[in-house]
Formats: sequence, structure tokens, C-alpha cells
Amino acid sequence: MHRYLPMSQEDRKAMLETIGIAAVDELFADIPEAMRFQGELPVADALDEMSLLRLMRGWAERNADFDRYASFLGAGIYDHHLPVVIQHIVSRSEFYTAYTPYQPEISQGELQAIFEFQSYICELTGMAVANASMYDGATALAEAGALAAGATRRRRLIVSRAVHPEARAILRTTARGLNLEVVEVGFTPDGATDLHDLISKVDGSAAAVILQSPNFFGCLEDIAAAAPYAHNAGALLVVSANPLTLGLLEAPGRLGADIVVGDCQPLGIPAALGGPTCGYFAVAEPWMRRMPGRIVGQTVDRTGRRGFVLTLQAREQHIRREKATSNICSNQALLALCAAVYLSALGKQGMQDIGRLNVGKAHYAAKRLALSPKLELPFAGSSFFNEFSIRLPQGTDMAQLGEALLQAGFIGGYDLGRDYPELNGTMLLAVTEQRTREEIDRFADTLEGLL
Repeated sequence: MHRYLPMSQEDRKAMLETIGIAAVDELFADIPEAMRFQGELPVADALDEMSLLRLMRGWAERNADFDRYASFLGAGIYDHHLPVVIQHIVSRSEFYTAYTPYQPEISQGELQAIFEFQSYICELTGMAVANASMYDGATALAEAGALAAGATRRRRLIVSRAVHPEARAILRTTARGLNLEVVEVGFTPDGATDLHDLISKVDGSAAAVILQSPNFFGCLEDIAAAAPYAHNAGALLVVSANPLTLGLLEAPGRLGADIVVGDCQPLGIPAALGGPTCGYFAVAEPWMRRMPGRIVGQTVDRTGRRGFVLTLQAREQHIRREKATSNICSNQALLALCAAVYLSALGKQGMQDIGRLNVGKAHYAAKRLALSPKLELPFAGSSFFNEFSIRLPQGTDMAQLGEALLQAGFIGGYDLGRDYPELNGTMLLAVTEQRTREEIDRFADTLEGLL
């Protein structure tokens, strides 16, 4: 069967004859002539299949992919190893063609896969219930703010400036539609959320305190220290966490978090030029009926056999949308399956091992770069997982530096000055298990030589 349906001139003629017209233009006869576009659109001529494939391959080669370049770019999308078993599983037609498992009698395989994903997320985060995934981590964060506002009947969301800038932008967009106020909290010279500023802004009107750990600068936040201030004010504590870190770090749920969200891209999902990814969303038991999206539950059929069904969802999410607690009623099932297969393949020991590799290689890279008199670690006082920041010499042209690194075979770090004027000239670097010692040393030598 063709991957697409080709149409010959004979096919076109037969279709026109069937509907009783002589030319395609007759389909638009009801549109006044003056309203129609005259002339030809400025697009290239049609190509045959061989020429088209040659053109597309040429364009694709212009992308700086992870196969040809050593990537030190993170900031939310990372170059992690993708076990080959993932592609083997998710390429099965019963998974990649599956849509909505409303009919459990014919969807048990997909429902079980989603249930396993939820179970893994609960174990990693230390929470009672997880949903069947969200569109991405940023959407999950915004939905967490909406849940907190609805649960507490309050209108203020307190969010750290160390939370990913794109996630904060989506939070503000969502908040505007719900008539919520977003209040930002600063960060300390060490790159962590300023608890003194947090304390001054959390009061009886706060619905949620929102933190990210590791935060956008790569620094670990003191979640246990922030939790009492949120809870004493009657607010919920929302934590966004990189799930790969949870093989080593204490689960946020055990540190006082009420809602834990994040992006599953580090769990076996390709970077894919920035997406799509898959968000996770987990809550403490009191809030499970307010969760957005789908939840798969385990049950038994009338003969006592184990089975799986969608559960705990208000029909308003699907029908009476104006009364819904969330307008998200879908999920990223295929990408959630990627994460579930990844976690299954690694297991508990594998998650710890991969976490230690990330920590060890990132800290080696930080120490190696700190040896250069031209570079400085601005947040040296904070702990980090696999991302850290380096301050470049004053006046460094970040765009020019990035192009030079690319020419040398490296995808450089993220320019923090794009989102934080006070961090102009600071680069955020990510070092994953994919980077070798030789690549790290060569990157450090190349970077120093370009400055």
C-alpha cells in the first residue's frame, strides 16, 4: 500500500465527471471573482519523487543532529540514550495507531501500558495518583496552577523565576484566562529560589507555590524548606521535576509536595527538533478528582479477571466544557509508552546508574571548565544534577560563539541572557550520559580557544 495516495490526470478527470463539472474552478463559483486570488502562487514547481527526496535530504543535512555533533545544549530538551527496544515496541501498529481507549473491551493493551506508566510516575514522585500523561511539562505546570486555584478558591500563584521561562509563559497565559494573578519570586546569587522573597509573598491569598528542581539553571531546590511556608499559608506546593533525577534524589512527594509535574522527554523520548514530548502529572490523594486528563484504573471483570478502564473523570471534561475543572481531556499515549518502556528496560538499578553517570560527567565537565581563567561558575554554591552555568568573558558575542562551536562539531549551550538580563554572558550547559570524557575535554579546549 502506498504511504500516500497518488492521483493521475485520469483520476482527476474521472472525479470531475462524477460530480458533473468540467474544471476544478467550478467548485469555487459561489465565491465572487473579485475575492479570488488571481495569478499563480509563488511556490516551486512540482517535483518527481526522486528529486523531492534528494531535496528533503539536503535540507535535513543542514540540521545539527546528535549523530554528527556532540550536544551540550539542554534547557528542557536533552540528548539522552534511547534504548533500541523503545522504537521496537512503539512501532507496533496496535500502539501507534491507537487513539481513544473508551472501549476497554478492545483496548486492554493500551490501557495496561498507560496504567504501568502511571504506576512508574507514582513510584518516582512519591505521589498517590498520576494521570495518563499531559501534552508536555510546561502544560502540566500550568494545569497544576489551575488545579491549585480551583482547590483552594484563591487567585494568586507564586512561582519562582528559576522555573523554566517557557513554562512560566504558559502559566501566565493560562492564568489570564482564569483571572489568576501570577507573582514571581527571585533567586539568590547561588541560583536557587530566594526563600526570604518567597516568605514575603506567600500569604492567605496564595493558591500555590511553584518550584522547579533541578531548576532552569540546573540548581537543586530545597523543597523541604519551602513546603512549610506554602502549607502554613494554606497554599499547595507544586514541584516540577526532571524524572531522570528521581532515581537518585528523594521523591518530591516525601518532601511535602502536593502536586508533582514534569516532562518525560529524558525518559526515552527523542529530542525531535524540540517536540513533541510528554508531560506527567501526579497528585496527593485529596486532589485526584481534580486532575486534568485521563486516569486509567485497574479493576476486575465479572469473571474476576484483571482489567483496565478509564476512571475518576468528570464527564464535564468531555461534554460540558464550560463547567470542567480542565479543558484537557486527552494525553500523549504513544510518548507515555516510550517512557514506560524506558523505565521498564532500566529498572530501579538502571535509573540509579544512569543518574550517577549524568552527575559524574556533568561535575567533571564543570571542574574541567573551571580550570580556565576565562571562565567562571556563577552558581558554584549550589548542587546540580547534569546542568550548570558558566560565565563567559564580558563582551562575548553569544550568537557568534555558538556558530563557531558548531563549526567545531559541538552544539553549544543555552544563552541565559535571552531570558535573564542579569545573566547576560552566561551559558547553560547540559552534560548527559551520552558525552564522553574525550568530548568534554575537547569541548573545553575548543571553548577556551574561541574566547
